[in-house]
Amino acid sequence: MEKINVEKQDSVKLYKIRKTLEELSHKSGRGTELITVYIPKGKQLHEIISSLQQEQGTADNIKSDLTRSHVVDSLGKVIQRLKLYKKTPERGLVVFCGALPPEEGGPLGSEVVTVWEVDPPKDLNQYLYRCDDHFHVDILKDMLKDDNLIGFLAIDAKDAGWGLLHGDKIEVLGQTGSGVAGKHRQGGQSAKRFQKLREMELSYFYNRVAQTTREYFIDIYPVKGLIISGPGHTKEDFINGNYLEYRLQNNIINTIDASYSGAEGIREAFVKSADILGDFRMVEEKKMVEDLFREINNNTGKGSYGLKEVIEYLKNNVVDVLLITDNTNLNRIEGKCKRCQHLQEEIVERPLVIPKKTQFANNPCPGCNSMEVEANEQDIVDYLELLAAKTGTRLEVISGSAEHGNMLASLGKVGAILRYNPGHSK
Repeated sequence: MEKINVEKQDSVKLYKIRKTLEELSHKSGRGTELITVYIPKGKQLHEIISSLQQEQGTADNIKSDLTRSHVVDSLGKVIQRLKLYKKTPERGLVVFCGALPPEEGGPLGSEVVTVWEVDPPKDLNQYLYRCDDHFHVDILKDMLKDDNLIGFLAIDAKDAGWGLLHGDKIEVLGQTGSGVAGKHRQGGQSAKRFQKLREMELSYFYNRVAQTTREYFIDIYPVKGLIISGPGHTKEDFINGNYLEYRLQNNIINTIDASYSGAEGIREAFVKSADILGDFRMVEEKKMVEDLFREINNNTGKGSYGLKEVIEYLKNNVVDVLLITDNTNLNRIEGKCKRCQHLQEEIVERPLVIPKKTQFANNPCPGCNSMEVEANEQDIVDYLELLAAKTGTRLEVISGSAEHGNMLASLGKVGAILRYNPGHSK
């Protein structure tokens, strides 16, 4: 069967977009003063800039001095950013801007105008301008949903199960028993009559399965392809009987001989479909984690895990592939002295970010004892990306909620496949 090709997505880029949207969705303005601008691909930037300049003029009529100042300043900052672009990016552009209080809180008037720019993961085809008390992130969130869906049907004469592969999940949608009698007839019934009744029951079961398959994989989840599996000849009888609606019949990409049907058969079919589903993200992630565990279990010296050890290998240019789950929730805090450039750093969980920054900023520099220490934070993935870029290491962010993500979590959520065994001299 033909292998399905899907568009490759940059896992680090998608992680950053998700993180930004999560952050923005929790922000709210003191009034209707948060700006959202969606610029579709191919749209002329000078038209957008002209439109926003008109909005600036309209904003002069806002009665509240503070709200008016915030809106005008935010629009001005968006316009400045757009003027830095020669043309609209290939897929479009989304800009969020608004006056927000400092992270540690502050009184009215302490707000700082901040701007975020997001390169959409897919082609953006609609224009949107909103000035509201919140940022409009739903359009971008919808873009992050994986539309490369593959349906699974695991069937035999006893039962059937339906599953869906989407993004980083293989999900069992449902299962049903057939109600079809076994192959051995009961006493007092002729073999011919028993066989006829069984065929009628099977036909009714097949029609029921076909109806549910259409509902799942056309009405609810329009799939790119359908994989049918199960033991024995039932699956072939079902396919050859043309019970499926023609769109699904034409969409069958593989049939698989399996030991199980129903819900158990879905996962078995997924495992046996690795070759044709090789470009799907979940399959890629599963293979990367399995490769890491193989290096660790075989004691090759090329498997590493634990953040501290992996960062050390990364800095020494030993790491080939670096894996981290998307739910690691760590930040690197840096305290840098403006006078002597002395650097302090610590990696902490998200709730400890503000206390740690406050500690660095409010204590004297260990190097020169001055109080001019500037504290900054950095998401752990951003930090690892910078280190990886210096050494040509491939960084992959994988789903922490999937089975393989849980495997990596057992190693501390960070692992690395090394270029060579650092215990041996080159």
